[in-house]
Amino acid sequence: MQKINKNVVLALLSLTSLVFLLFQLYYYKFYLSQKNGAVFSKVRGSQSGQDSTRWHVVRKFLGLIASHNIPVYLIDPLILGLVDKDIEQIRSSPGGPTPECKYFCAPRDFTTFALLDKTWKHEVGLFRTAEKMGFQWLKFINKDPRLDGMDDLSGVEIPLHYIFKLASHAIHLVVFYERSGNYLWHGPLRLKQHMDRKFVPFRKLHFGRYPGAYEKPELLLVSIDDLKVQIPKNPSNFLEEMSHSRFLECRYREARAFFQLYPDDASLDAVEFRKKAKSLLHLAALTLNNLGVKFWLSSGTCLGWYRQCNVIPYSKDVDLGVFIRDYKADIIPAFQKAGLPLKHKFGKVEDSLELSFQGEGDIKLDIFFFYEEDDHIWNGGTQAKSGKKFKYLFPKFTLCWTEFVELKVHVPCETLQYVEANYGPDWKVPVKTWDWKSSPSNVQYNGVWPVDEWDDVIQIY
Repeated sequence: MQKINKNVVLALLSLTSLVFLLFQLYYYKFYLSQKNGAVFSKVRGSQSGQDSTRWHVVRKFLGLIASHNIPVYLIDPLILGLVDKDIEQIRSSPGGPTPECKYFCAPRDFTTFALLDKTWKHEVGLFRTAEKMGFQWLKFINKDPRLDGMDDLSGVEIPLHYIFKLASHAIHLVVFYERSGNYLWHGPLRLKQHMDRKFVPFRKLHFGRYPGAYEKPELLLVSIDDLKVQIPKNPSNFLEEMSHSRFLECRYREARAFFQLYPDDASLDAVEFRKKAKSLLHLAALTLNNLGVKFWLSSGTCLGWYRQCNVIPYSKDVDLGVFIRDYKADIIPAFQKAGLPLKHKFGKVEDSLELSFQGEGDIKLDIFFFYEEDDHIWNGGTQAKSGKKFKYLFPKFTLCWTEFVELKVHVPCETLQYVEANYGPDWKVPVKTWDWKSSPSNVQYNGVWPVDEWDDVIQIY
């Protein structure tokens, strides 16, 4: 009798334990997973639960922003790279169920979306809804550079980035702002002291290490892994733009300090020259951009941007740099068609090419072509009356975007080294008497053009 009772007790205990275990699994799956995003059912065709988690987090985020009528678009470089390979198929897809999760299940820590600031202003309700859906979130703010200027260094802060985390995946929402140069800008992501630095692996973020500048994208609504989402119409163009998007702000604080030492010229002549220089720069940018020729602010125009956030009024010209690899024969006729006649052409494509175009009044546009060597970059100069050649050496540099006279334009990222190479360590001190053959710190004598080549390499109009 004692043996039977023992078996019955063991059976009852086992049954009770099984029922309790089933209850725990049910509770975990249908309550905790929905509240905290800990576990998700697998997506059809995905390879693991972790894969499906990414898809479900994206789906829940899209549902969150749809419930608040917030238009976002996908800018995640990994997913866009995969999408770009199948873009024609995706464009023509009717949007029905797909047999596998191919894109949003790809291994990654984040999925990145973009938000245009002017399309949304009501964040409090969004955060409340996000928390109810199980999301944790962080908001990153910093100064609004659009309000900075010579008259006011604004302290107004604006939202730049949001991160929504659910389970083991996070959504990075990058806020884009429209700038006066008719382009989009996003700011850097900077952690405040009180923020949790282990919230997500911040170093893996694709956006936020530097500010970035982009053209306004044309968007396309597509179905990806059964999710409706907007993407840039040409993903490959966006990815190329992203790889060269780093942006540098004008240094207004340093410019104000400069003008305290050297008061700005506010005469009518200076105002008129700056107006003409701005117009000429905009026309030059339009012409070169239409040709697909990359250029940057060079010489005195670059110095004016870096030192005083403006055109130097006594410079009397606008200076641009172009890598010789980007030279196109259409440049001269394109500028002439734009109403800027050729003033002179020095050198040749293989050596020391320089073009100068006549703008309004006595202002001219100089385009210097740069040649890359193993350890430096250089551009050439020619003295017309003697045929003497000169060479200006610069340390190697890359190009960043900036905003100058309401124009999105390139400057050397390593601006200080670039300016110091040309103007020496005293570049902060204005020099109104400048000899292009001897004043630059980086000038070298480079021989003389053969007399029999003068007709080709020294052309004055």
